[in-house]
Amino acid sequence: MKAAWYERTGPAHEVLTVGEIPAPTLAAHEVLVRVRASAVNPADHKRRSGWLGTALGHRRIVPHMDGAGEIVAVGAEVAPGRVGERVFVYGAQGGYDGDAGRAFGTAAQYCALPAAQALALPDTVGFAEAAGLPVPAFTAFRAVFGDGSVAGKAVLVAGGAGAVAQYAINFAKTDGARLVLATVSSAQKGALALEAGADAVIDYRTEDVARRVLALAGGPVERIVEVDFAANLALDVEVIANNGTIATYSSSSEREPAIPYYPLQWKGVTVRFVRGSLLTETMLREAVERIGRMATAGTLHHPPRLTFPLERIADAHVAAETGAFAGKIILEID
Repeated sequence: MKAAWYERTGPAHEVLTVGEIPAPTLAAHEVLVRVRASAVNPADHKRRSGWLGTALGHRRIVPHMDGAGEIVAVGAEVAPGRVGERVFVYGAQGGYDGDAGRAFGTAAQYCALPAAQALALPDTVGFAEAAGLPVPAFTAFRAVFGDGSVAGKAVLVAGGAGAVAQYAINFAKTDGARLVLATVSSAQKGALALEAGADAVIDYRTEDVARRVLALAGGPVERIVEVDFAANLALDVEVIANNGTIATYSSSSEREPAIPYYPLQWKGVTVRFVRGSLLTETMLREAVERIGRMATAGTLHHPPRLTFPLERIADAHVAAETGAFAGKIILEID
């Protein structure tokens, strides 16, 4: 099969190769997916670059956690009726906790993975859209709903043009949040956050964010969805309400930030550390059900996509690393 892989960590154009390798074999509990689209997530390019510090674990790594396609074969323990099913998949490559993970991700024509990680795809969602769903949408779901419904609450979403942020805005607004605010760094990114459903955007490069948040919300906000915990912690402490929640899914600016314990403790703040690939079975079912309902109703907002052919995977990784494109980076397989 045609696939992309790397055998050592480093810059994308130095370590990524595209060529022919044997297709993965099926274990009894697995399905074989003919991949049509594969997403580049931050964890994918961070592991390939060596930023995460995880062991390679295998002689050759086919990267990417998320993708979409059709099931073409099933293992002995999987219902034969799943053959032909349109699916989106998550955690295909894995191995982001310092363990070896799996050798085969979705940056290939075929991917084998546990049947439970191949989820039925609504007919209203295309493969390229679906490939970009799992990590950002599941992360957004946990960040928004980890402490219950946001109906009637004020929500602040940091970095509102990112993929996780756009899904978070979409989820919060459709759940009935009374106000959804988003921080952005440009008018163009502000337009994306507004399109996702934000009621107002705040340019953190030119505006006093805390003052604007408190003025627009009429006081502190009950929930914050945080893209960079270290960079925004002082702001979050200032604008979070008593007994509010800061749900953070990244801290790229500083890997081990200092915590202002008493300013958070005085407000009784919950700091929720979110990882979308660690949803429990119940949370995953709830996330998939919500995504399915919204897709059917036409209320599911997908971030814009920048697509590359598999042969240009290195260019796709560079685009994802630079962050110049606000949305999802997708590989189209064949």
